[in-house]
Amino acid sequence: MSVPTAAKRPVSEFDRVTLPMPPQDGFTADDLDRIPDLPPHTELIDGSLVLVSPRKRFHMRMLRRLEVQLLMQAPETLEVEREMTAVLGERQRPEPDLTLVRAEAAEDEDGTWVAAEDVLLAVEVVSPESGVRDRERRPELYADDGIPHFWLVDKEEGGPVVYVYELDPVNKQYTNTGVYRERLKVAVPCPLDIDLTRLSFDR
Repeated sequence: MSVPTAAKRPVSEFDRVTLPMPPQDGFTADDLDRIPDLPPHTELIDGSLVLVSPRKRFHMRMLRRLEVQLLMQAPETLEVEREMTAVLGERQRPEPDLTLVRAEAAEDEDGTWVAAEDVLLAVEVVSPESGVRDRERRPELYADDGIPHFWLVDKEEGGPVVYVYELDPVNKQYTNTGVYRERLKVAVPCPLDIDLTRLSFDR
């Protein structure tokens, strides 16, 4: 009688990654460009490398809907960046899902990051494995470095919901200015009217 063999687990990119030992004080933002063979979308938060898990379908669809409509509606003075790290300090280099940045800051096609002072809007789509970072730590970092607008995109039973925040520059904290379902319409950082449910080419 033959004995069935266990199915082999597919080899992933994480099986081939050997991360270096962190320095005593943690990695710096510059280290992210120096460490070889890091997986895509590796971030630096509080001096520690953060590896991103595979995205859920909800996450990818919301990124597509928001990115396309931001590209269509943002003025020429602003550029839409998708999954581009933002340097927020010596040991902080998170990767917002989407950002609206000053166009002149996005002219370098070889650039791998954007400075916090050039970011007008940071957008995070909540993922189950990074919910605490998306809802708590990332907004703290963005507020501390003066990013004036922040959107948190989450999933409800009835569909997506977007929480919109503006920065209180005195207290360096975000204030909620609206909760949007189905349609997101705001005047800042620029006039935007976004359909949260679908795009014309969604199936």
